[in-house]
Amino acid sequence: MINRELIRLRVVQLVYAFYRNEGKTLDVAEKEFFFSFDKTYELYLYMLSLLVEVHKFAVRKNETRIARMQRLGNDKADGIFPDKMVAENKFLLQLADNKELGAYMEQKKEWIEEEPFVKKLYNTLIESDIFQLYLTKEEFDYEADRELVRKFYKTYVCNNEGVEDLIEDHCLYWNDDRFVVDSFVLKTIKRFAQAAGSDQPLLPQFANEEDREFAAKLFAAAINNESRTRIIIRENCKNWEFDRLAFMDVIIMQIALAEILSFPSIPASVTVNEYLDIARVYSTPRSTTYINGLLDHAIKKLRTEGVILKELVHGPKPAAATPKEKE
Repeated sequence: MINRELIRLRVVQLVYAFYRNEGKTLDVAEKEFFFSFDKTYELYLYMLSLLVEVHKFAVRKNETRIARMQRLGNDKADGIFPDKMVAENKFLLQLADNKELGAYMEQKKEWIEEEPFVKKLYNTLIESDIFQLYLTKEEFDYEADRELVRKFYKTYVCNNEGVEDLIEDHCLYWNDDRFVVDSFVLKTIKRFAQAAGSDQPLLPQFANEEDREFAAKLFAAAINNESRTRIIIRENCKNWEFDRLAFMDVIIMQIALAEILSFPSIPASVTVNEYLDIARVYSTPRSTTYINGLLDHAIKKLRTEGVILKELVHGPKPAAATPKEKE
């Protein structure tokens, strides 16, 4: 689940914090680094569990409706009732029965005190145009049920300010991770297969061991190669004193150079463009132009000296979407 885009962003955040907290050792910083990924994965499970809680709310409402009808002498439980349609949603039933997610929810019990928000989200669902259109279908099969949940999550959960308020109270890392986690929740919904039942696998924390090793190596290289990379930055400063550079810009360039020097298989242009995307969000408006120019000059010089054997950087790619515009 955790991709290299998120890894690079987290390296920038934690290396920046490392220098701002004097006395922190590399060992402690590395533990905090991987702890942050644990929290990212926990947010992924948290957001999936929100859908389960919406389903549980619908089940309770449906049971209350049936009991009330029976008291009034009306035994007819069939029909198209909103609470019944959500309670019997085949995808939500499968998600609620998922073994991996169930183990997390049993341990955390995150939503015990959040029922007002869950109720509000449920009402948003049943009042939405997406749900009203769903009710007009002739057949409510698994694919239709899953697509209803996917559209609801994308439209009403992603970028939901109420969700942002909730997660702020749980973890410092979660707000920065929302746009990535939402995209992977949507991917998870699309990957679910009815035949898998409760054994449907969720996304793993890392796609493979190679990405985990990339994260560990990059974080260590960024700090251990500080002297070397900052000398390169100083030598390639143009029309600007090193001490006057924005500290975040120095960190971004330091990590970019550490990656270029430590990972010969990754094209330099790919590395530079990844860090320019980070600079667009986390640094000053003019930073991307300066960072790109300095790294371009440094890479050309390193190639000439035979230090690296990578292609030249040909300038920044078009501005990427901000985190809130993605997915």
